[in-house]
Amino acid sequence: MNIRNITNFDYLLFLAVSGLSVIGILFIYSSGVNADGVSMSNEYIKQLVWVISGLMFLFIVSIYDYTKIGDRAFLIFVLAMLLLVYTRFFGKSVKGATSWIGIGGFGIQVSEFTKIVYILYLAWYLSKSQNEKAFRRFLKAAVIMGIPMGLILLQPDLGTASVYLPIFLIMCFIAGLPLRYVFGLLGMTLCMVIFMLLPLWETTILHRPSLAVKVLGNKNIALLIIFSLMSAAVIAAIGNLLLKKQYYYWISYVFGIAAVALSGALVGSRVLKEYQMKRLIIFLDPQSDPRGAGWNIIQSMTAIGSGGKSGLGFLKGTQSHYRFLPEQSTDFIFSILSEEWGFLGGLLVFILYAVIFFRILWTIKKTDNLFGKLIASGVIGMLFFHFIVNIGMVMGFMPITGIPLLFLSYGGSSLWTAMIGIGLVIGISLRQL
Repeated sequence: MNIRNITNFDYLLFLAVSGLSVIGILFIYSSGVNADGVSMSNEYIKQLVWVISGLMFLFIVSIYDYTKIGDRAFLIFVLAMLLLVYTRFFGKSVKGATSWIGIGGFGIQVSEFTKIVYILYLAWYLSKSQNEKAFRRFLKAAVIMGIPMGLILLQPDLGTASVYLPIFLIMCFIAGLPLRYVFGLLGMTLCMVIFMLLPLWETTILHRPSLAVKVLGNKNIALLIIFSLMSAAVIAAIGNLLLKKQYYYWISYVFGIAAVALSGALVGSRVLKEYQMKRLIIFLDPQSDPRGAGWNIIQSMTAIGSGGKSGLGFLKGTQSHYRFLPEQSTDFIFSILSEEWGFLGGLLVFILYAVIFFRILWTIKKTDNLFGKLIASGVIGMLFFHFIVNIGMVMGFMPITGIPLLFLSYGGSSLWTAMIGIGLVIGISLRQL
């Protein structure tokens, strides 16, 4: 498929991405300035290089015919999975996760680039499997998600792994899979997280024993409950097959979700580190551990609150320059921006992101190629999840998961991944009639 019309190039999308990237460089520079006004970091220089090279990747990807990627998608996916396995055993450990490979000071986070590979392969499969039975199609798609997600959880990197789920759900919705499958998986995931965090919630927030925790905290009782739920689901499924009664289907549906969720919670409580689970629950009451897990949220909310309407002024923030904010050039970059540019600065970031989301939605709406439509939906799923979780995290509405704010946060791998994703969307737009 050739480029139809160069005027189809999405200049508005490109300008919004460029604007966010420039703002990111400014505040990465600000994050490296100390209380005496002296720059103590060269991260902004690296970010500038990554932005320029990332924009080059964006143009190259947008020019390349995305439809030619489909036939190579499986091979690329297999290679990416092998790289994830290699990273798990031979990668470099950073902040408790073995997520990086590289030589010397140069390294890449394979799990970031795998997001694009995953989107491409899942889009290819969903576009080619329209004639398969819906449940079979959903299960295969879930396996495509589960492989990279599981390998990343083994690193362990909960934040990056969590991005794969919303991408999957949005792409399945666009692909026309029944909503009961999509919402079933979402409900199962939420239940699994709740079951997994109940014991920690009791000790951290509730400070008193509860019946639910006593039951779920006992492995033997939990296994008995799982067996009972699964048995009920199987019996109801048989009843649906024999008697053709719809309510048997929904009984099987609910009990099956509960059984799988509880099973996943038992596994997750053994895979995830305690500090990771504590991060997920401490946002309910940061003051329960103000100098530990709650410190990051408290300092971030303080920085955002002190910015007021128009901020304290560029390079005049206190929380960042006195080093109260942790990970201030990556996870908490929006806190610095809000402190120095205030509500108006935050609003500017929101507007630029809104432009990106609406332009991608417009591309999804107007493209007549299902493969392209699914790719664009995967990209918006990735970008929106990063945006909503990071902003919610720094404002104290969501748990801290180490998810960066794409285009603003410091980091080459995440920036290049986002740029490649935007390049794919622009390439899809370029090839429309």
